[in-house]
Amino acid sequence: MMDLEELKQKWIKEEKHAFKGWDFSYIEDRWDHEDLPWNYKNIVLKYLKESDELLDMGTGGGEFLLSLNHPYRLTSVTEAYTPNVKLCKEKLSPLGIEVKQIFKDEDIPYKNNKFDIIINRHEAYNAREVSRMIKSGGYFITQQVGGKNNNDLSNKLLADFSPKYPNHNLNNNIKSLKENGFKIILSNEYFPKVKFYDIGALVYFAKIIEWEFSNFSVDRCFDNLYELKKELEQKGYVSGTEHRFLIVAKKL
Repeated sequence: MMDLEELKQKWIKEEKHAFKGWDFSYIEDRWDHEDLPWNYKNIVLKYLKESDELLDMGTGGGEFLLSLNHPYRLTSVTEAYTPNVKLCKEKLSPLGIEVKQIFKDEDIPYKNNKFDIIINRHEAYNAREVSRMIKSGGYFITQQVGGKNNNDLSNKLLADFSPKYPNHNLNNNIKSLKENGFKIILSNEYFPKVKFYDIGALVYFAKIIEWEFSNFSVDRCFDNLYELKKELEQKGYVSGTEHRFLIVAKKL
């Protein structure tokens, strides 16, 4: 049986494991999350026409975007995270996809009324700026991580946890989009369960999702991690509650 120092070093190794793009394959068999009652890709494909000018906001490493097989010459992306921007310029730019790094949600370097469809999966956005870039009759399709995402896990891991985005929910986003010239075509909200089957997988996850697990480290949170290890040994997993919502909006 491992002593506490060996356990800590094992978890620190997980904490330091490199993360690239938006790819969680490293912990693929060590966690599980409940399916959503909608399929984001199918919804995007329902509205996306081959002739559309498409913008993917917060493309990550472009993994999801490429799965759409949209003509590259009609495809543009934004990304804020510098390592992912570099990845996109290496992977997407040679295909003819336009890549632009952004620094402020309210200042995106594309012209007015450029896009027929803007998609956004788990990326912050400014409704006014989205409205500016999208053509009349165009669609904005977004799946968002809500402000209650993993709050129960954060509470277990972190002392004095306080959620960063408590007002980020379906109703407030709908209100903002309506105020900026959109009609809501479809909306939904759901709270799926997530399970981690070993604490190392949770450590890896918490280190990446730094906006939900602020100031997390194995050193700082070791006692709480050890308590969660006991919970895992009793139940076979540690669970949390995610928060997702979906909006399809049409520019009037």
